[in-house]
Amino acid sequence: MRDKADYARKGIARGRSCVALQYAGGILLVAPNPSSALHKISEIYDRIGFAAVGRYNEYENLRKAGVTYADITGYQFDRHDVTARGIANWYAQTLGTIFTESPKPFEVEIVVAEVGAHPADDQIYRITFDGSVTDEPGFVAFGGQADQVSAALKERYSDDMSLSEAFAAALAALSAPGNDERPEFAAAQLEVAVLDRTRDHRTFRRIRAARLEELLAEARPAAEPPAAEPPADSPSADSPSGGAPATPGPSGPSGGPSGTPGPSGPSGPGSPANSEPPTGPAPGGSDRGTGLGGGSPSSPL
Repeated sequence: MRDKADYARKGIARGRSCVALQYAGGILLVAPNPSSALHKISEIYDRIGFAAVGRYNEYENLRKAGVTYADITGYQFDRHDVTARGIANWYAQTLGTIFTESPKPFEVEIVVAEVGAHPADDQIYRITFDGSVTDEPGFVAFGGQADQVSAALKERYSDDMSLSEAFAAALAALSAPGNDERPEFAAAQLEVAVLDRTRDHRTFRRIRAARLEELLAEARPAAEPPAAEPPADSPSADSPSGGAPATPGPSGPSGGPSGTPGPSGPSGPGSPANSEPPTGPAPGGSDRGTGLGGGSPSSPL
């Protein structure tokens, strides 16, 4: 049994950590995943989501079996009888039987989450390779360097966070796995989904493309500081209000007083025509039609 446990732990630790956490509007699920076809996060039932790490073929078989179990239970009894706790217990029994009776244990770790009508009704369950199931209030990190990610997430997590704040906390925790390397995730490298409590019937939805780019932009600090403005008392050769009096020049062609242009002379620095502020939109205005930051959004996951 000890050899089986060590084998399964090493296989799970080779993967990337995933996180699930509550926010004011539901439950957020975030997983590093460069593939657009092999999903780590999926829907199980109306208000229930599924996330897993480890061997894809093993947790995909478990996901399909969980969907079948939920459909049969809802058909035989009532849709409200299908709960995350019931599915988590079924997964725990299945994985426990495989761990004790099979020569090779499953190298998987699973999270089953259910969003309720109120934040106090939300449920998050973590099921390990040996069939152990734990109730995780608030947030959970699993797979890979889960301990380091969970510690980083604990420092940033708070109740009633907005979706942007929850995503920023999850991204910061996943980017700080406890080693010297701090990876920067792009939209194409993340799989993000939410269980939105404001939606009727089916609450699961994926966050892709432009919305994911927007969340990434809000989560990252400003790349460039604002440009410093010149001091107000610094003289400028082209500014009429440089602070120094105008130097009298030679008389114009009409013989007028020095510093006063003649009828055919050029306008002086103090001419009202040159001192008017420019009109029209400020230069450098952005066009939101080209995507965030002026570039086209990444392709959807």
